[in-house]
Amino acid sequence: MGKTVRRSEIEDKFKWKIEDMYESSELWEQDVREAYELIDGMPEYIGAMAEGPENLLGLLDYDTALSMKLEKIYVYANQKSHEDMGEGIYQDMAQRAQNLMVSYRIQSSSVIPSIMKMGRKTVEEYMEYDEGGNGLSLYKRYFELIFRKEEHVLDEDAEELLAGVNDISGAPSDIFAMFNNADIRFGNVTDENGEEHTLTHGKYTAFLRSGDRTLRRNAFTELYEQYGRYRNTLAATYRANLKQHNFYAKIRHYDSGMYYSLSDSAIPVEVYERLIDAAHKNIGLLHRYISMRKKVMDVSELHMYDLYVPMVSDVHMDIDYDRAKEIVIKGLTPLGEDYVNDLKRGMSDGWIDVYENEGKRTGAYSWGAYGTHPYVLLNYQNDLNSVFTLAHEMGHALHSYYSDAAQPYIYAGYKIFVAEVASTCNEALLVNYLIGNVSSENEKRYLINYFLEQFRTTFFRQTMFAEFEKITHEKCAAGETLTADVLCEIYRELNAFYFGKDAVIDDEIALEWARIPHFYTPFYVYQYATGFAAAVSISSAILAGDDAVLSGYHRFLRSGGSLDPIDLLKLCGIDMLTSEPVDTAMKVFESLLDQFLP
Repeated sequence: MGKTVRRSEIEDKFKWKIEDMYESSELWEQDVREAYELIDGMPEYIGAMAEGPENLLGLLDYDTALSMKLEKIYVYANQKSHEDMGEGIYQDMAQRAQNLMVSYRIQSSSVIPSIMKMGRKTVEEYMEYDEGGNGLSLYKRYFELIFRKEEHVLDEDAEELLAGVNDISGAPSDIFAMFNNADIRFGNVTDENGEEHTLTHGKYTAFLRSGDRTLRRNAFTELYEQYGRYRNTLAATYRANLKQHNFYAKIRHYDSGMYYSLSDSAIPVEVYERLIDAAHKNIGLLHRYISMRKKVMDVSELHMYDLYVPMVSDVHMDIDYDRAKEIVIKGLTPLGEDYVNDLKRGMSDGWIDVYENEGKRTGAYSWGAYGTHPYVLLNYQNDLNSVFTLAHEMGHALHSYYSDAAQPYIYAGYKIFVAEVASTCNEALLVNYLIGNVSSENEKRYLINYFLEQFRTTFFRQTMFAEFEKITHEKCAAGETLTADVLCEIYRELNAFYFGKDAVIDDEIALEWARIPHFYTPFYVYQYATGFAAAVSISSAILAGDDAVLSGYHRFLRSGGSLDPIDLLKLCGIDMLTSEPVDTAMKVFESLLDQFLP
């Protein structure tokens, strides 16, 4: 596995072209100065906004231009910091960008309360003012979204106060991110031959997929031993995040933290609860998979560190990055020539930061700022999982690319609920391509195993995460104590339910909650599971030659946030208010189980 390299040792062709956003840090500094000046000018615009339609339009256009500049400043600083989380100069830039955002939130906090104070009737009258078709009519949906949340917006003084403490409320997430990415260190781990390997976040998953059970067990034990040393600190950090979220939910008059989080995307709480119910209803299929895994692996005890290793052990897919790009391009061909050409452009024009380096942010993501191309962060590991991660993140990137091109800034951004559809649809198309183009029955079974793992990890495991969040947020809201021991017991019981009697629930897995970054964005992870179910339905229709779904899917990719997520998915023929997408996904899961071990 070798030692993790310094960033300077990686070839430029494998690094993203961050200079496409700002050619130099000096230009970034110039935009920071200009942004502060624009922020200082906001009160004048806000004070005059109710005096007439021209004034209201002037404020909104001013605010939009400022927001675009701030987004670019913030994304650049954070992406630079993600290149090396230990590099002080970029950590400082990221903090300054955060401070700038706080200043903006404080100065702009009265905009929405002021619009609400004007009243819906006055705003509708102002809407008739439209100079050349490019005036207030652009903001029609913007106003609709504001008045939809009318009962949850406070008065101007209260909104300004909340904006001022927003930076403090983000402290638990910031603390965890710095601990998890920059401070925690793991020791070396040995394999069955006594050879030592460096354990990192990026290599941990690769070790769990290794056929060397000694390496898997040692990596698993070492990782959780280090988290266990800080279990009380991590429990306090997570608890603080629960408290701040429940505080905001209560002060904004939501029934719960879940309602608060889901309201931003207009997702009915029933969708979240139905997801958990569906997982419980179909838990027998997951137990069947776990039992099958134990049988195929021929082990007397199936431990948690045995869940990720391929059940077909004599297939080795060592896939370098160039080959990965070729595979992804072929796999996504059903999406059409234009999509494939844009995919190739993104892969060759500096969108992607490919390899792990010392201090680099773990995991993978797609991000960017309006007016520049998207960026993708990877920690590529030359395995099949990394190939799928490439397809997944490019799904996000091209979704942003198309939405930015087709929508004005205020409607270009889309909610996570639909973002995971674009990325997971790519994965579903890719796995179907691979299964249909293998050279042997053994390779086919290997890929079916991979797809089965997507159901286990993306549908069932993420739903288990969602259930953990639901339980802990509710307990926090009820004033119950959530110590490290309590959190571990909740998590242990969920693992026992989800993985069943054929899996050994190792003591270490009870600490897994302590290392999940997404828990610091409350009620986020369920969208991986709902998105997966929707993506399976969409990809199946596309592969079956349903041109209406394919055309609707392309409209979906170009629609950004111009509709609510539930309505966006209806463009593709998917209704998340019904059980049909999850039912379809579970039928596919059962079919794969039948194919793997008739």
